[in-house]
Amino acid sequence: MRLLLISNSTNRGEEYLGWCKEEIKAFLGEKPVNALFIPYAGVTFSFDEYEAKVEKRFAEAGHHVRGVHKAKDALKAVEEAEAIVVGGGNTWQLVRMLHDNRLFAAIRRKVRSGTPYVGWSAGSNIACPTLRTTNDMPIIDPKTFKTLNLIPFQINPHYLDVHPEGHGGETREDRIREFIEINPDVNVLGLREATLLRLEDNHLELKGKRSARLFRKGNEPKELSAGDLSFLL
Repeated sequence: MRLLLISNSTNRGEEYLGWCKEEIKAFLGEKPVNALFIPYAGVTFSFDEYEAKVEKRFAEAGHHVRGVHKAKDALKAVEEAEAIVVGGGNTWQLVRMLHDNRLFAAIRRKVRSGTPYVGWSAGSNIACPTLRTTNDMPIIDPKTFKTLNLIPFQINPHYLDVHPEGHGGETREDRIREFIEINPDVNVLGLREATLLRLEDNHLELKGKRSARLFRKGNEPKELSAGDLSFLL
């Protein structure tokens, strides 16, 4: 499989997908790729607007996207895709719409056969076994928590260490500790802003200027520097 799983689309003060544009370009290669874009995680703006926003940035990298919502036959569009790109937004809506359109099995099959997959935020969430380590509010019933199961561990995108002054609620670490308490056999990787995972030929690499935080039942959280994380596979 070939996966590029990105924590976030935008860093403060930067353009949309600006920080990871070159990583996307390198991942997809020099030859122009016409990717199928899945905009279902977008909630407060139209899928056409989302497609145009992503297309602008991909075109700068020498590639192009077309939204699955414009396809006459969404299943056929997945089966014929040169690459699959899944944008961020609300993971619960993304999962619901993928199930409603019966695309999960087709995407899983396609990606496992070698078709490149690029996702950020919610798009990275659904590469995991389930959506249960998303940060999003459950605005819709997803029908099931199961997702693509392309990797054997969970990701928590946008992972934050900060505990705001005056905030008495649980931290992100507290919530993930709750998850591994209930799911002791599942590891969780806190993927901080401006970091990503690249998987190719059973080699998993963490890229970016920040470390990731690994949560395992029975162990203290561990900081993992950029480099080889293939042991998680």
